[in-house]
Amino acid sequence: MHSAADYSLAALLASKREMTVSVCLPAQNEEATIGTIVDSIVTHFGSHGRHDSPLVDEVIVMDDDSTDATGSIAAAAGATVHRVADILTDAGPGRGKGNVLWKSVAASSGDIIVWIDADLRSFTPSYVLGLLGPLLTDPEVALVKGFYERPEHGGVGGGRTTELMARPVLATLFPELSSIHQPLGGEYASRRTILEQVPFAQGYGVETGLLIDIARLAGVDRIAQVDLGTRSHRHRPLRSLSVQAMEVLHAALRRVDGVDAAALSTVLARPEGAVLDAQVAERPPLRDTPGYCAPTSTCQTPLR
Repeated sequence: MHSAADYSLAALLASKREMTVSVCLPAQNEEATIGTIVDSIVTHFGSHGRHDSPLVDEVIVMDDDSTDATGSIAAAAGATVHRVADILTDAGPGRGKGNVLWKSVAASSGDIIVWIDADLRSFTPSYVLGLLGPLLTDPEVALVKGFYERPEHGGVGGGRTTELMARPVLATLFPELSSIHQPLGGEYASRRTILEQVPFAQGYGVETGLLIDIARLAGVDRIAQVDLGTRSHRHRPLRSLSVQAMEVLHAALRRVDGVDAAALSTVLARPEGAVLDAQVAERPPLRDTPGYCAPTSTCQTPLR
C-alpha cells in the first residue's frame, strides 16, 4: 500500500529515464472543472511548466460529444483535444466511458497512461505523482489503482455503486480482488503494453473488466494501490445508478467461466414501464484492432 505523499517530483523525474507518460481525461460536458485540472497538470508536470524535462509528456482530453465549451477550455489550458468519434473510425461506432478510455489509448503515445476523471473538484497534482510513483519506480507493477476518502455532498455520499454492486460481486466471484479499495475509481494508471492486451467494456463496467483482466494477465501481486487523499466530484442521483450497476455486473459475469454472457438480459425494465438499455458491448484488445498503430511500431497507419 502506498500514499501519494511517498513520491516527490524530483524522485520520479530521476526514475522516469526514457519512459513517456500520457495523462488522459475522458470528458463530456465538463466545462466547470476541465480547465482547472488540465492547467494544474501542465503547470506542474508539463514541458511548459517548471521543468525542462517533463514528467508528463502529453495531456489528452477525449471529448465525447460535449455540447458545452469543454473542448475549447481544455485546449486553452494546454491539452491536446480529440473528439472520440474521430479516433479508430474503422472500428465502428461505440458509446460509453469504456469506449472513450479504449480510444484514449489509441490517441495517446505514452508508455504509461494515467486516467483522471474530468469532473473532479478535489484534483491536486499529488494525484499524478501517486498514480505514477509505483509504475516509475517498480518495473513489476502493472496497474495502479487510486483510493481515497469520499465526502458527502448534500447528504449524498460517493461510492454507492461500489458498495452495493462492485464490491459484493468481486468478493463473490473474484475474492482475490477483495483487497482493492476502490475498484470503480476513475483515477488509475497502467502500462501501454498491458492495456494493449485486454478488452475494454464500453460502458461503466470498464473498470471492473480491466481490474479482472489485468489481474489474470499479470497477477494480483502486480497491482499497486495508492492513497490519494480525498476525492470529490459530481454525484449522480440514486435512480441513475441502476444501469451503471447492471453494466458492472455484466462485466464481471462475462469473465466467469461457464457463464453464457450472450444469454443475459441487457435491458433494465422499471415497474412504471421505463426501459433502459445497459451498455455491455466490449472493444477488443487494441493489438487485435485494425488501424491501431502502437507508438513503438514502424507502421504508418493513422489512428483514425
